[in-house]
Amino acid sequence: MIAISGGGTGGHLIIAKTLCEELNKRGEKTIFIGSQNGQDKLWFENDNGFRHKYFLPSSGVVDKKGFSKLFSLLNTIKLSFKCMSIFREHSIKKIVCVGGYSAAPAAFAGILTKKEIYIHEQNAVTGKLNKFIKKFAKKFFSSYEGKFYSYPVNLKFFESARVRNELKTIMFLGGSQGAKFINSLALELALSLKEKNIKIIHQCGLREFDEIKQKYEKLGVEAEVFAFSKNIEESMKKADLCISRAGASSLWELCANRLPCIFIPFPFAAKNHQFYNAKFLYEKNLCVLIEQKNVDKNTVLRHIDNINLAKISSGLANIIEKNGAKIIVDEILA
Repeated sequence: MIAISGGGTGGHLIIAKTLCEELNKRGEKTIFIGSQNGQDKLWFENDNGFRHKYFLPSSGVVDKKGFSKLFSLLNTIKLSFKCMSIFREHSIKKIVCVGGYSAAPAAFAGILTKKEIYIHEQNAVTGKLNKFIKKFAKKFFSSYEGKFYSYPVNLKFFESARVRNELKTIMFLGGSQGAKFINSLALELALSLKEKNIKIIHQCGLREFDEIKQKYEKLGVEAEVFAFSKNIEESMKKADLCISRAGASSLWELCANRLPCIFIPFPFAAKNHQFYNAKFLYEKNLCVLIEQKNVDKNTVLRHIDNINLAKISSGLANIIEKNGAKIIVDEILA
């Protein structure tokens, strides 16, 4: 049996889900080890893909200070022993870490019990946990460094892919938790987009959903607004251009869907990894990249008017392959 561990945010969790689905196709049994915090339970508490699911009271260590950091570290050590017990109960032989603090207890338990450890690093800048456990891992999968592994995006994003030629609909995407800055920008652009007869699709996150919906109504702008969706590809396929943060999973899903994007990376992401995620595409002329400090209404409108949708959309077809999950699972099972 194989343990998949990690999470916290949708970016890590979608990797866990995609790899679980591919392993299930091969007849492999999997368990999930995540956290009571973050989005882990929201994603997997009622998911039947895993044989068993464990949500531990884990928390991050890196961003803590003083006694809080010490407590989190001791708690992680304690939970590592809990994971050892879980490994024994299910005869775990391999552990797949998908990043995020949720992965720490299982990763440390795997090191101590000398299990085969496989790491998927979703970002262009390796996270601190993955950087530490990399030296103990049998395989390290990345779409940015070393041997290239195509990002394991669900096939549904490829199935609805198309080349965009004309801008009729624009999508604002703030990631699984929404993004306050993207939400504000969407509202600032709304009337200008209405004047251009461009429809709006807006994923705004749960916290601001009611407020955003009301603000569109006050502006007299008809927009398709939703908090969060596990079927985000249904919205992507209707859009011709996206304005988004640059979390790894969203970025690669947009690539798979061939949806051109204006990326505005979250400037406070660890090691500025969102900037480097988007820079990977920008250097290949496959996106527009604007740092948040340089964003204003007129700059964004200028890019909207001048972006070559067809060129970018066609180019995105060559940057990611459909079989990313298959290749990774082939190597895990080898």
